[in-house]
Amino acid sequence: MQARFSQIKAAITEGIENGDMQPGDKVPSENQLAEAHSVSRMTARRALTELVDAGILIRTQGLGTFVSDHRPMSSMLTIRSIHQEIEQRGHRYSNRVVAQQCLPADDTRAAWLGVPLAAQVYHTQVVHHENDLPIQLEDRWVNPAFAPDYIAQDFTSQTTSQYLNQVAPLTQADHVVEAVLATQNQAEQLDLSPQLPCLKITRRTYSAKGIVSFALLLHPGNRYRLGGHLDF
Repeated sequence: MQARFSQIKAAITEGIENGDMQPGDKVPSENQLAEAHSVSRMTARRALTELVDAGILIRTQGLGTFVSDHRPMSSMLTIRSIHQEIEQRGHRYSNRVVAQQCLPADDTRAAWLGVPLAAQVYHTQVVHHENDLPIQLEDRWVNPAFAPDYIAQDFTSQTTSQYLNQVAPLTQADHVVEAVLATQNQAEQLDLSPQLPCLKITRRTYSAKGIVSFALLLHPGNRYRLGGHLDF
């Protein structure tokens, strides 16, 4: 007979695989799992811990346990400023800052940045242009502990990533690439027809001291490509 903690693991894994739980969703607490499966908290804790160790769940202190984005991801990306990318193609770069504000972190942002729920975080939204054509909509949330003056910067003269790499040099990053449809608002910001397929890069960057920022980078599918070189 399958051990009780294994039954809990199987139930959570099945919920993720069939789409009932998505990356970033909060999973039931130890108490909730113990009650639902008629087991002790220790048994429920073991099930969650083993799923965290396997990379299926991610635990954030003070917030709970969440479904991680453990889907296969490309390793061919390099971290470069969009400004640098455009200039390397010999084209003209410009941008438009849509939002620059301080906001309380919701569940998702708090989990991604590793900060307490409702902690104040910085948010910017910038549209990047190549030869005056919108090529990227960047939504970025920043941990003020690592870039306290972020919100006061002029991001028309330098990009957010350029500034962050100066004050909190990048040591590692997580990223996921997905094909998505643009929302009405996103389509307006990128000057697209509604529901046009786009390429979305979700990226979390780290310095030596911790998680610095979490960004959603949206690119029109008909204006942007990803490529790279792999050695074997």
